[in-house]
Amino acid sequence: MTTLANTFGIAARNFTAYPEMPNARALVEYGVRVEELGYDSVWVWDHMLLGVDPNFPIIDSLTTLTGIAARTKRIKMGTGILVLPLRNAVALAKQLSSMDQLSEGRLIMGMASGWYKREFDALGIPFEKRGKIMDENLEIMRRLWTEESVTGEYMRHNISKAVMYPKPAQPQIPLLIGGYADPVLKRAALNGDGWLTYFYRAADFKKSWDKIINFAKEGGKDPSTLKNASQLPIMIGKSRQAVEADMMDWLNKEWDFPAHSDCSRESAIMGSVDECVAQLREHIALGVQKIIFVPYKYQADQVETIAREIIPRLHAK
Repeated sequence: MTTLANTFGIAARNFTAYPEMPNARALVEYGVRVEELGYDSVWVWDHMLLGVDPNFPIIDSLTTLTGIAARTKRIKMGTGILVLPLRNAVALAKQLSSMDQLSEGRLIMGMASGWYKREFDALGIPFEKRGKIMDENLEIMRRLWTEESVTGEYMRHNISKAVMYPKPAQPQIPLLIGGYADPVLKRAALNGDGWLTYFYRAADFKKSWDKIINFAKEGGKDPSTLKNASQLPIMIGKSRQAVEADMMDWLNKEWDFPAHSDCSRESAIMGSVDECVAQLREHIALGVQKIIFVPYKYQADQVETIAREIIPRLHAK
């Protein structure tokens, strides 16, 4: 079973702020480079449509990961997160199992129910049923990946003696569930392999992770099998004071902070290498297994400094 403990990934910039456009070939080269630098995994964002004014051009998440998979050997690849209800579960099960074969078992999928209603409306998916669709899609994919023949009637699928081969290369593609409301945390505990969160302070992470552990115990699932990953923005400079204004400007312009969640600008890791290491150690001490860095504007010097100066310090006891 895949372990995430004490591993460090990095986000890729597959969305930009209009009029700037993401560059598909540059994203693949970025994946190659971060593998060379020793990152455990590379993570992409997922939307079909994002924003109106401003809008955010985005390269498809799974296309990006397929390109990276073809050019790399070791690095794992993830989505942070894939909007699962927007997908046909049978088609996605086939696509992901094929990608896992291509990459020789390197997928880690973060998935969530979504929040952008305009996107659902455009695709003809009922926004108000997204939680139910999410749960059914998870079940359908798991069954197609593990059972010889699948039969079942679902809200949007009538599956009769469905046979899907080849299965994924991994015995089980890890499925981390993203989100913050209690029903979502319960889904992460019982229907997924764990939780993927976004821009959480360490104490807020622990509060929700403790809930997930309890949901697992109540549901009869061994909580020690659950995985977690935390996406954290980071900017390294001379000091916290020197970088804070630039970092907050970037977070305010390009990132979303859901009103009723613990997602927070205050989660940003900022300052000198020593200051950043101290802040990150707090997250690890409170139970974060995998940290996924979201470097300031994806600048090459930030990506290099994290790999060369931050991660070795976090590995050291």
